[in-house]
Amino acid sequence: MRDVSKTNSQVRNRKSASGPEGPTPRREIGNRNSGTLYTVSTPIGNLEDITLRALRILKSVDMIAAENVAHTRGLCSHYGIKSRLTSYNQHNRYAKTPELIRRLKSGSDIALVTDAGTPGISDPGVHLINRALDDKIRVTPIPGASALVAALSVSGMATEQFLFLGFLSNKQGRRKRELKKLTSEPRTMVFFEAPHRVRDMLTDLKDILGDRQMVMLREMTKVFEEVKRGLVSNILKHVAPNSKIRGEFTLVVEGRGKKEEIDALSQETLVRIDNLLAERKLSVRDIAGLIASEAGLPYRQVYKACLVRKGPSEGICLNGTGKEV
Repeated sequence: MRDVSKTNSQVRNRKSASGPEGPTPRREIGNRNSGTLYTVSTPIGNLEDITLRALRILKSVDMIAAENVAHTRGLCSHYGIKSRLTSYNQHNRYAKTPELIRRLKSGSDIALVTDAGTPGISDPGVHLINRALDDKIRVTPIPGASALVAALSVSGMATEQFLFLGFLSNKQGRRKRELKKLTSEPRTMVFFEAPHRVRDMLTDLKDILGDRQMVMLREMTKVFEEVKRGLVSNILKHVAPNSKIRGEFTLVVEGRGKKEEIDALSQETLVRIDNLLAERKLSVRDIAGLIASEAGLPYRQVYKACLVRKGPSEGICLNGTGKEV
């Protein structure tokens, strides 16, 4: 006969070991051979911007691998978290990773945290995450604050699609080359930038991408949170040369519109388009392909210019196969 009292006792014990959203971290893993690496999102400024689950995990793990131990110790002290802290950053990641992997394989649970926001996003923690995945160790996200999402949410720009580019090169020549690849990018773009480079970055943005709309955010969720909106040239006025600015910056930049794509074409290219359209010997697609090939321009950019130059009165007729007639 089944021992009901024993079964009920076991159920009560299981419930007592569980948090409000489920069992303790050790039982969450479902892997008896190794521990779990938790990527825990921490506040980007205001200490209240942390989830209840993040606090539970940080209190339960065997160790917290922190980008800056002193910074994370402040967070732990505020919430009464007594888990052991160890340093893990861009300077010691290669030396420290094998040790952390050994601990994980031996059954220890480790929480990976960055100074602010989500680990692994423009963060040295990605090295440890990849090693853990290679060794079949479970990696579990504990979502929360993110400077990227916070900035987009107040930008007022199109967010159906966006391009996150993190920190561009700190060398001007290389940074300019990286920006030149984005001249025809139609999606909203998000960059991170350090305070001592932000003015140079804004100057390059204006020179290469043009004077377009953007939002510059600094010290998000902190006491001195600052949000500046407007054209790049106007934003530059608020960043004095050689000023000692503090805080990390998030830049949200508008993608290129159709008019900008057309305006970016040289007058010689536009005249060539007009002449070929006037001859009526080639379709719009063929003209765009020819000019794009001749001038080394993006086909899509030239095609849009052809449509606009052709004018709405002429229109484009399509046959049953969807091709121009």
